[in-house]
Amino acid sequence: MKPKYENPLNSRYASEEMSHLFSPDYKFRTWRKLWIALAEVEQELGLPITDEQIAQMKQYQDDINYDVAEAREKEVRHDVMSHVYAFGTQADKAMPIIHLGATSCYVGDNTDIIIMTEALKVIRKKLVNVIHELAKFARQYKDLPTLAFTHFQPAQPTTVGKRASLWLQDLVMDLERVDEQLSRAKLLGSKGTTGTQASFLELFDGDLEKVKKIDGMIAEKMGFDACFAVSGQTYPRKLDSQILNVLAEVAQSAFKFSNDIRLLQHLKEIEEPFEKHQIGSSAMAYKRNPMRSERIGSLARYVITAAINPAITASTQWFERTLDDSANKRISVPEAFLALDSILILYRNIVDGLVVYPKVIEKHLMSELPFMATENIMMDAVKRGGNRQELHEKIRVHSMAAGRVVKEEGGENDLLSRIAADPAFGITLPELEALMDGKNFVGCAPQQTEAFLDDVVAPILEQYQDLLEAEGESVRV
Repeated sequence: MKPKYENPLNSRYASEEMSHLFSPDYKFRTWRKLWIALAEVEQELGLPITDEQIAQMKQYQDDINYDVAEAREKEVRHDVMSHVYAFGTQADKAMPIIHLGATSCYVGDNTDIIIMTEALKVIRKKLVNVIHELAKFARQYKDLPTLAFTHFQPAQPTTVGKRASLWLQDLVMDLERVDEQLSRAKLLGSKGTTGTQASFLELFDGDLEKVKKIDGMIAEKMGFDACFAVSGQTYPRKLDSQILNVLAEVAQSAFKFSNDIRLLQHLKEIEEPFEKHQIGSSAMAYKRNPMRSERIGSLARYVITAAINPAITASTQWFERTLDDSANKRISVPEAFLALDSILILYRNIVDGLVVYPKVIEKHLMSELPFMATENIMMDAVKRGGNRQELHEKIRVHSMAAGRVVKEEGGENDLLSRIAADPAFGITLPELEALMDGKNFVGCAPQQTEAFLDDVVAPILEQYQDLLEAEGESVRV
């Protein structure tokens, strides 16, 4: 038998924890929990369901007879009814009341919400741990001056830690969005075929007050605060769109980080971790390619585009229910979570092992710093009695000449020597060189970084200290 296609998100990238949440076993166990919750609620509201029936259901809650369900599905072509049947062959006394009054979406949709909610909690945990690692890196390098870039052209210096705080701020914003989404989590409940709960009104002989209690009682038993107040047969498909948009936002932040690391690795200033026996290229043995950062970018594109699927699905649902969402949801939602899970594993792994080369950073900074320092030099010369407009023109001419030496002749930046030789500035070369300390040009970067870490990041880490893990997960091949 030839091997079948395997999804690399499961076989190569995502964690066992996330893969388990989207596994058939987790889904079908949750179906049985929902059937038990429904039976308990119906019993508590007065239907003739016995303790023995519920106890028997609980006995087989996690003992799923997959062979029976699979054989039955081949006959009836309906997954929910196949599992109702399989459950009933085990809990035979409960068979008459399993799924009583419910439609397929009772187990299908509520389970989807439960899985997405638990998966968002995993994403939150991983986000918190990436924030923790990145905060340590930012604090360690908050004072190290580095050349900043606008348009990837040299600009006023910043510090390595301040740049990391920008990555951190993106993640803090993402964590806020994850928390916000989780705070609104609610189940579908049991609304019936078109959302009217007509079957339950029939079961309870028209007792509207009892029917009103069903959803809240189910929610409480399943660990939720509420259910959607109204629905068709399904929960609003906008929920999938909202959740995948949150995932896409996290992916955007990771993508930005990975691109910056790739550029820094090209500059040889900062590198992602490279293992002792890792091979960077099959042809060029010397290479150290930023493979993990590239993988983040690759997976992040997938997550960002995956958010389009549920948006279209939510837009095209007909009235109270159509089924053109089902096959799409089975692919787009799990894979978006699995891919983002993989991204955050990589993100933490990279940050935990980032290699910084201060000498290279200093060399790049010093090659450009004379240009950055010209405004300070000009202001100092004005204080000595110089004319600001004349000095500005002289600096422009000297800068252009020094730039030609660097670009056209491949020489060293000699701007300082040119300024020192110009009597209009009244300053010596040693005096100019004494000014060339990167720390004089980073503004408030160290203080901004420290304040951000203390005032914004530290309270988050304190709030979620129970989610912090000593070590990150290993990155798969």
